[in-house]
Amino acid sequence: MSNSVCHAYVQAFLDSVAADADTVVLGHDLRPSSPAIAAACAQAVRDANKRVLFVGALPTPAIAYYGAVSGAPAIVVTGSHIPFDRNGIKFYRADGEISKRDEETMLETSVEAPAGLAPEALLPDDGAARRAYVARYHDVFGVQALSGMRIAVYEHSSVARDVLGSILESLGATVLPLGRTEEFVPIDTEAVRAEDIERAAGWAGEHAFDAIVSTDGDGDRPLIGDEQGHWLRGDVVGILCSQFLGAERVVTPVSSNTAVEQCGSFKEVIRTRIGSPYVIAGMEQAALEHSGEIVAGYEANGGFLLGTDVERQGRMLKALPTRDAVLPIIAVLSMARERGCRLSELTRGLPARFTASDRLQNFATDLSRELIQRLIDDPAQLPALLAPQSGELVHVDTTDGLRASFASGDIVHLRPSGNAPELRCYSEASSQTHAEALCLACLERLAPLATS
Repeated sequence: MSNSVCHAYVQAFLDSVAADADTVVLGHDLRPSSPAIAAACAQAVRDANKRVLFVGALPTPAIAYYGAVSGAPAIVVTGSHIPFDRNGIKFYRADGEISKRDEETMLETSVEAPAGLAPEALLPDDGAARRAYVARYHDVFGVQALSGMRIAVYEHSSVARDVLGSILESLGATVLPLGRTEEFVPIDTEAVRAEDIERAAGWAGEHAFDAIVSTDGDGDRPLIGDEQGHWLRGDVVGILCSQFLGAERVVTPVSSNTAVEQCGSFKEVIRTRIGSPYVIAGMEQAALEHSGEIVAGYEANGGFLLGTDVERQGRMLKALPTRDAVLPIIAVLSMARERGCRLSELTRGLPARFTASDRLQNFATDLSRELIQRLIDDPAQLPALLAPQSGELVHVDTTDGLRASFASGDIVHLRPSGNAPELRCYSEASSQTHAEALCLACLERLAPLATS
């Protein structure tokens, strides 16, 4: 990601998607490479004769939200949860994430990448974007929303670590900061590292908190643990948040837990391919067809997308159709407080469906696709390779990758990662232990194919 390459992508965005804008909001995460990439992006904005509104290091949803309230497109320099030696750029229109069609239009745009680019230094931000993000939640939920709760914040290297603590304190919680580090930690909320599982359980015994919360590197995916330090699955968090907000139509990728249908809380559940653009497209269609109803979406990683405004006690929570970590955190904590129960008790009312996920790293994307296509073409291979003890194969869903359902109720889903050379595996079963065993055993059978 050289200066010229970053400059070129921003040129393409400004030429094809945000040509009418006169101001662009720009921010970044805490990766070592992010400020330099942001400087190159800022230079491209200035070279297009547009104003740069630099907001500094903030969560991706905070930057997108500030762009929306400012009526300006936004650019976020972040590699999300992937390792620190990689990075990326996310682009937002003033009304939300760019679409897949926007991506295609950008890639088709002809630009001239400048050679020997020396970007100007970024100016300090004025804190307005941070204040707006805090106010989004404080003004709706109020100073007593989490009063009396003791919440641990696993800070690590998340760009959300400071603003998340501020938001929780503004809602009345006592915040206990833990695990801060200046070395980048690649938190993947769909595949929580063993050390983070052990760390949270240890902290629970040491600090006696009501919950522990965190996010991935750019703050758009939550990690929520109960009073025992047990991390909740992201798709379970999505169900709870949707229930708390009174959502009537819920949009979620095909990989999410089927408890969302089985719980009976929603008028309709719409399944999509994996990726926020698909969830957003589904939410837009649902809102168009069912005007006046609350439409929400979530991904298996826990990122929550609010497709329509929600009124709560006379206050309006505006739609934010991009992944957010803070809203599901507040919703789950508030639900426990309102019910007078522990976080670990919130899921007892949900159907007994449990999920697990993990991935094979350094598994070439082309190889993943070839494997999946081979299994689709010859489904007789599926049971032996994916779940030999799960009974007869009863259904194959190819919405995104390959999702196989078996007579026992077990589900195994394979797909290539969208942003890394990894083969992801999602499993679902009637117990957490069995779901984890299904996922692990499947990956062990597939691992030798990485070099085949």
